[in-house]
Amino acid sequence: MSLKIRLARGGSKHRPYYNVVIADSRFARDGRFIEKIGSYNPLIAKGDEKRVQIDLEKAKEWLKKGATPTDRVARFLGAAGLVKWEHGNNPKRAIPGEKATARVTEREEARKAAAAEAKNAPAEEAAPAAE
Repeated sequence: MSLKIRLARGGSKHRPYYNVVIADSRFARDGRFIEKIGSYNPLIAKGDEKRVQIDLEKAKEWLKKGATPTDRVARFLGAAGLVKWEHGNNPKRAIPGEKATARVTEREEARKAAAAEAKNAPAEEAAPAAE
C-alpha cells in the first residue's frame, strides 16, 4: 500500500477548500482517507498563517512511515522545514513537438520559394503612361 500525503478538495463551486490527508494512492482524490492532518484555504491571503495549517508532528510520523507528499503538499512541508522541496525543472517543456517544427519548416520553405519567385519575375511598371 503506497501512502500519499495529498489534498482532498472540499468547498463549493469557485470556493475551493482543501484538507491535507493521508490516503492510499489508489483511492479517489476526494474519497476515502486514513487521517486528516491539516487544511489549506487558497482564498486567504498568502501571508496569513491560517492559509495553511498542518499538524507537523503527525506529518513527521507519516513521513517516517513512508508516506510521500504530492508536489503541492511537499511545498507546504518544505516551508515548514520537514521536506526538502525544489522547484521542478523541465527544460524540454519549451521545445515544440514534431508537428509544430514541421509546420515551421514548411512556412520557411514556402516563404523562400515566394521570395525566389518574386525575384525571378519581371518587374512591372510602377505607373501607367499618361495620355
